[in-house]
Amino acid sequence: MVHVYNCHPFASQQIVQVEQEPGLVCCGGGALFVVTTGGCKVEVYNLETEGCPLICRFASMGTVRRIQHSSIGDYLVTIEEKNSATYLRVYTNWRHQAEEKSRVGVRLLGHLLRGASVWGGVQMEIIEIPLSEHPVSLACCAVTGDLLVGCENTLVLFALRRHTQQNLQNQQNLQGSWSNSEQSCSQTPGRTQDLSVLDFERSVILHLSKLTPKQVALCGGYVAVQAELEVLVLKLEATAEATGVEEPSDSFKSEDYPEEQSDFLLVPKHQELLGDRAGACDVPVSVEQTGLEDRRRYTLSYLLFRRFTPEFFQGCSVEETQLHSLQLHPVFTSKQSASADEPACMFCFFSLPNAGYLYSLRGGVEALSTYQYPEKVLQAVLTDHLLHVITRNALQSFTVRCAAAAARVEDPYIDTTMKACPPCSLEVCALRMQLFIGLRTLCVYGRHVVLLSTADTEAPEEAERHTQRRGLSRRWTISSPKETSPVGHGWNLYVVDTVPPITLYQEMVEYRQRYAETNPQGLSLRHLLSEAHLLLRSSLLESSEHRQASEGARKMAVQKQMEELEEAFRQNCAQLGDSFSRGGQKDYHLALPYYRMSGLSVTEVMSRNRPLPGSPHSYGPGFLFYLKNYLLEETDQSLSQEDADEVTRIFSQSEPSMLVSVCASPCMMNVDPAATLQILQRLEKTAGEAVPLTITMATMMLRLGNMAQYTELMERHSEMLLVYGFIEEPRLLLHAGGGKRPQVCPTALAGQLADSQPGLLVAAMVALHENNKVQLEPADHVFKELGCESSLQVDFWEAMLMASSQDAVIQELLFRLASVYIDRLTAGESPTQHKSLKSADDLISCCSHYGALYPWLTILNPAHASSYQHQEALHKLQSLLCGPSLSIGNVAPLLESLSEETLWGFSLHLLCATRRGQYGRSIERLLDRCPQAIIAYANHQLQDKHMALWWQKLLPELCSRTRAAADNGVLLGALKETLVVVAMETSPAEFLELLPDDGSASYFLPHLLTCAQRHLPA
Repeated sequence: MVHVYNCHPFASQQIVQVEQEPGLVCCGGGALFVVTTGGCKVEVYNLETEGCPLICRFASMGTVRRIQHSSIGDYLVTIEEKNSATYLRVYTNWRHQAEEKSRVGVRLLGHLLRGASVWGGVQMEIIEIPLSEHPVSLACCAVTGDLLVGCENTLVLFALRRHTQQNLQNQQNLQGSWSNSEQSCSQTPGRTQDLSVLDFERSVILHLSKLTPKQVALCGGYVAVQAELEVLVLKLEATAEATGVEEPSDSFKSEDYPEEQSDFLLVPKHQELLGDRAGACDVPVSVEQTGLEDRRRYTLSYLLFRRFTPEFFQGCSVEETQLHSLQLHPVFTSKQSASADEPACMFCFFSLPNAGYLYSLRGGVEALSTYQYPEKVLQAVLTDHLLHVITRNALQSFTVRCAAAAARVEDPYIDTTMKACPPCSLEVCALRMQLFIGLRTLCVYGRHVVLLSTADTEAPEEAERHTQRRGLSRRWTISSPKETSPVGHGWNLYVVDTVPPITLYQEMVEYRQRYAETNPQGLSLRHLLSEAHLLLRSSLLESSEHRQASEGARKMAVQKQMEELEEAFRQNCAQLGDSFSRGGQKDYHLALPYYRMSGLSVTEVMSRNRPLPGSPHSYGPGFLFYLKNYLLEETDQSLSQEDADEVTRIFSQSEPSMLVSVCASPCMMNVDPAATLQILQRLEKTAGEAVPLTITMATMMLRLGNMAQYTELMERHSEMLLVYGFIEEPRLLLHAGGGKRPQVCPTALAGQLADSQPGLLVAAMVALHENNKVQLEPADHVFKELGCESSLQVDFWEAMLMASSQDAVIQELLFRLASVYIDRLTAGESPTQHKSLKSADDLISCCSHYGALYPWLTILNPAHASSYQHQEALHKLQSLLCGPSLSIGNVAPLLESLSEETLWGFSLHLLCATRRGQYGRSIERLLDRCPQAIIAYANHQLQDKHMALWWQKLLPELCSRTRAAADNGVLLGALKETLVVVAMETSPAEFLELLPDDGSASYFLPHLLTCAQRHLPA
């Protein structure tokens, strides 16, 4: 479907004062090139000056049958005929003919002229390019300036080369010394040092065995070929250096068509192959490397193949159905430079007389638009903003979707809740047409549309002969331009200027306002806004490119134009946001990104969406979706009380179930608590009691200062249910960071809980962490904001240690808690009088990371030797060291700050050494410091694989020490206990070996007898 809007895209038109009837026209580089009838003279007119004055004229060397201009290199390329022979020629430096310099240099491809021509640019040069086949069509690359020539069964690519005076001198010095005149010419003034000479190198030949090119296109490595009813698009890529020239395969050589050998006309079926599937087409292509300087290897891939079946439609016979207007159109994003970067988007356009087709080639081949023409179209040209087509008697413009595809390439946030853009599949629209008589040729440069019209003097019988069936033969000839009969009715060459995009946008806005009066919610209204949006997007891309290339006053003008476009773009986004906010359920979510792109504040958006007094319409789903997302945003901007109260009223009427989330939003800090409480109470009566709703009501009571009602509401539910309520709506407890406030911060309710119900606060924070509502670091920041970093924060870590199953979190918490316990022990008196929520015994009984205290630690821990807080910190740290999870390697550096002078400090160091497996050293230290604990230590630690230490380490140590202090009852008791264990675990022979040589037999004999009796046979 094609929409039709009564917007006029043309601003003015003027007639170019051409003396002789034009035969061919083309434009580029700000100039209009006119080949007069007869084809041997080219006139050049200035398109960018009012009246299009003549720049220059020059004669061609033959009758021009095709002409093309390249903006890169500013050269003209022609296909000419002379004496029944066809030639391909390039005209460079043609602008110097304006100075009426008659000197013209003629040379062959690759053979540079000597003398003054070496300086480059001082005279026009004609480069003749020899070809083995007759050239049929040609195209110039808008990115590189390369030249593609289509012959009967081949495509020849010529790479543009620029030779500066310096490298020309180097080349000629290698060939030999110059003559005296040439040497004098080489001594040029400094101003010629930067000039260059253009030349071409035959780079690649593509052999097409089953396709006869009628038209070709080239842009940025993309090659498009058009036959009568077929289009093939290829991507030519340069890879590594080639080792030699690749000859075309014999299987790809030219073949005779089966239909040429038959008396039947075979009509091919319709076919469309995109992307990788295009390689399955029946058109083989081979690459022949021909470049001498360019040693790269070229590979090609198939992108698109389209074949049409001849069909009849009104005004065009089956025989007249053939493709035309093949074009590759590049689009650069605002971050690219057209001279340095590969185009971000590439589009391919071609047309039948009744329909045009637009494809996107980069990032996957995709059909964007199909243009259904109301009558037979003779020619079409695609631009960034519009598609211009001509019929016999009219010029008409259609909208294009290039900007929609380019926007998605440039900005990854398109099609998210942040940004939006109309889809590439949006139906196209036709704008108001401009009537002419006898249009024949169309070409476009910037905002200038050039039209050639001629009177139709062809007799009906001649026209019938001219349109005879062409399907019986596939051999084509160059279609030469029609020449007007001497008795013709005349001709005209028009230059029609399109209006600036901002002007066309303003006309669309006015048209939309008139349309909205009759149908404010019509889909065509939204379509028109989308068309205006794409028009502004394409203009912004174009202005960004111009801004990069402009300087001085021109740059300031472009900057001003850019600001005007950006302001119009914001207005259009606001209008699109209004359209989607008030529309139905389909695509209502697009109101959010369009309002965001408009830059409107939430207050302005609310004012645009207020229902009119007495209007049956309420708030639209798109507006409610925008408002909900705004309230869920992490922002530090608060609504005024008036706006916040209005938001509450909106949701109480439209979506009451969202009221809890709305009231919990940080944007609603200024809401009237009394009025909100009444709304919440009504909700509770209608919807029933709910934990999040009760907490929200308690929050409002807290803000009103009614502590009795607050306490009553909070006591309605158990602590566990309240925790579930906070999980359902975390913002009742925490406000996420945003804007100038990047950190999570607690709410007033969280501060109240820290004072009155710290256990509930800690449990809620643990639940939020375990449900991925808050991370560990933001949670720590919350407790710091509450001033509880040395109390509740530690309780939170201990509770997290009980609840968490993430190993990384557990290790981090173990290290933090060990550090806190050590700090509390080294501080002497406790820095806070806060009593922990969990005692050491509680943690040991309910947390697997806290181990039961070793029995020997009770001997080293003197009872009531310090404060309760100190004792708790010691027991918790000892319990962590006794547990299975704490890594001793991580905590050992922290323990170095603890002195061993105190018994509790010694116990911690002994625990650390024992966990490291240093049992021998630990036995010695324990005997030195507290021998009464040695048996308890040995009974607990020296078991299983460490049992041998009883007689290998402990027994010798005790024997040695009792020998030195025979009256030490503690050591003697320890020795006796040790001998009992040794006698039970060793054989009599082993026991005898362990006895000291100077020991008293009477002392050891009872233990020996016990050992012997134990080993007697039953």
